Amino acid sequence: MEALLRPIYQERASDSNTLGILHIQKKEKVSPLTDTFDSILLVITKEGERPIFTKHYSYHDQKAALHTLTEKQLRKWLTLGKNPKVVDWLLNGRILFDRNEFITNLKKELDEFPERGRKIRIGIEFARLTRRYLEGKVFYDQQNYLDAYTELVDSLHHLARLAIFERGMHPEVLVWKQVKLLDPAIYKLYDELVSSVEPLQKRVELLFLASDFLIHSRIKEGAMHIQEVLAEKPYWSIQEIHEQPELKNYSTDLEVYIEFLVEKGIIFVEEHQTKSSQIMHRYYRVL
Repeated sequence: MEALLRPIYQERASDSNTLGILHIQKKEKVSPLTDTFDSILLVITKEGERPIFTKHYSYHDQKAALHTLTEKQLRKWLTLGKNPKVVDWLLNGRILFDRNEFITNLKKELDEFPERGRKIRIGIEFARLTRRYLEGKVFYDQQNYLDAYTELVDSLHHLARLAIFERGMHPEVLVWKQVKLLDPAIYKLYDELVSSVEPLQKRVELLFLASDFLIHSRIKEGAMHIQEVLAEKPYWSIQEIHEQPELKNYSTDLEVYIEFLVEKGIIFVEEHQTKSSQIMHRYYRVL
């Protein structure tokens, strides 16, 4: 299949805008890693009219997909963890073209996982975890046990990804296969939640208690990134926090996360007088 795709990727390689090209071959009969395609060509460009552009090809009973990504889009995915397949493609794909060792250096960066990048990923994942966990608790208190169960499954998934980041690694497509080896305690919680024969209410109740300890024991590390950013100024309005380039990545989880950290005594509220004698501006700071 690679030979048949050669004219396609050679055309891209001759374009000065192309930074690198990878080939990913399907290894299993049905592969989520390649979206069931036999071959994937990943083309990374400096820039483009579209951040993502995809084409599909067929040859007899085989099919291939060509994904063209701008470097900006790729790095956004890597920062936010929105597309775990891409990490696997970069680490395990075969390099077909590598301008100025762009892909080689990117693979090295992923392998080494620099401290700053790791802190950002941990912070974003911890914010996602916090939101799912808090929403699940609300549903549980309302006796909406199935909704609470769904949120708890999601929060355990974020906890699993967090455990992987803490070890300086990137989550793969098969996250629980990774976590089973890296953090058996989290894997056991997940297994008990989905496999137990206990009534749903009892399962959710017990798992919230266990998860509570695992989450709160990670607050210090989980909040490290946002604390470092907020330390750059004496205090921040919520709009300033939303617009800060790194904190922007926390997206819709940001405000819930900040209030969670206020409750835990990690972020502090500073009130400033408004034109009204009764309403105060609410600002945020760290020590």
